[in-house]
Amino acid sequence: MGRNPRQEFDLKCGYNSFNDMSIVAIVGRPNVGKSTLFNRLVGMRKAIVDDTAGTTRDRHYGRSDWSGREFSVIDTGGYALGGEDIFEEEIRKQVVLAIDESDVILFLVEVSTGITDLDMIMADLLRRTSKKVLLVVNKVDNNALIYNSHEFYALGLGDPYCISAMSGSGTGELMDAIIEALPTEDTVPAEEDLPRFAIIGRPNVGKSSMTNALLDNERNIVTPIAGTTRDSILTRYNKFGLDFYLIDTAGLRKKSKVTDDLEFYSVLRSIRSIESSDVCILMIDAEQGLQAQDMNIFSLVIRNKKGCVIVVNKWDLIEKDHNTMKAFEENIRRRVAPFDDVPIIFTSVLNKQRILDVLQTAMQVYYSRIRKIPTSQLNDYLLPIIEETPPPSTKGKYIRIKYVTQLASPTPAFAFFVNLPQYIKEGYRRFLENKIRERWDFRGVPIQIFFRQK
Repeated sequence: MGRNPRQEFDLKCGYNSFNDMSIVAIVGRPNVGKSTLFNRLVGMRKAIVDDTAGTTRDRHYGRSDWSGREFSVIDTGGYALGGEDIFEEEIRKQVVLAIDESDVILFLVEVSTGITDLDMIMADLLRRTSKKVLLVVNKVDNNALIYNSHEFYALGLGDPYCISAMSGSGTGELMDAIIEALPTEDTVPAEEDLPRFAIIGRPNVGKSSMTNALLDNERNIVTPIAGTTRDSILTRYNKFGLDFYLIDTAGLRKKSKVTDDLEFYSVLRSIRSIESSDVCILMIDAEQGLQAQDMNIFSLVIRNKKGCVIVVNKWDLIEKDHNTMKAFEENIRRRVAPFDDVPIIFTSVLNKQRILDVLQTAMQVYYSRIRKIPTSQLNDYLLPIIEETPPPSTKGKYIRIKYVTQLASPTPAFAFFVNLPQYIKEGYRRFLENKIRERWDFRGVPIQIFFRQK
């Protein structure tokens, strides 16, 4: 499966042209090499470059690319039973959730230990699922060990794929099998090309209440539309002069048999919603403030180059004075820096306070995300600024920026043509981004800046 020219351009620029990627989950008992395989799969995606500063990869989540197809990879904890580890129950919940939410499951076993009781228990669990399961035998570091892998046929999960996650041996064939097993990509028809908004956040922050406030009052204005291959739902909202799709989130979907307080649950569901959206409405709880899990989800939004609106819900429950809101907002911006040019709206969804403001702001962010700036305007504005404040010289070499243009990409990306691009520091990149934001409204939208040889 090859890439078309547009996909090649998208990959080089560091963003994904697919609206909704499939999820591959790696499951298995402890110490079989799941994290090593995870890093190997994610590391293969060398064509994708993320220039966004301040974002880090959550250890559970990554993205891979093979033969022009991107997909998400989920790393789960080791499946264990009967041990003294107090986290075993939560790990089992993670594994069951990953099986429930993924499109393809990689069941990892270890060739040197053979089939263990835990492997048998997990295989029994996986045989009952309708999802595609690939049996992967890890640590097959030489040809002699391939013969030892034959015993894993007893698990009843088909032909094993023999790999060494550490060296990469056999992973090419595994990636081919993953691509073949992934569902066919479906998209909304072109005539329904409307903005897509996703309401995301940790459990119990008010996502369901927000959704109900938007949709339950006048059912005649919404139309459920079957969307992607994983049965996600796009709900049409056409009211108050706004017309968009609301992407199915954890609040709209059946929660399976997983407790709402499992943080992994919110991350996994958020991945689907984020990758399908144009703008993410990230809800946080005013009483709890900005939590580490909120920051993880925010990082996913920025890494996927989606627009973002932060909504502080349950504001009516906070004791306030004249400075409370300002101090709360400053704390959020300090935590999300360096990308702090993001709208923050304080609401009480149950009291329906400022709900319309949330939607109007999300629509403004959407239009900012697709804004195209003429090349002449960019150069007329930025080149005098660059001439007045040029990049610092490095090793006695003077850096000269001669030209800037916006790339033909789905999200804001700008190319600066330079004589010595390798010497430009991160601080000057942020300086240029700030100047762009001062002149044009890109609030809530990540900006990519590339330096190219002139």
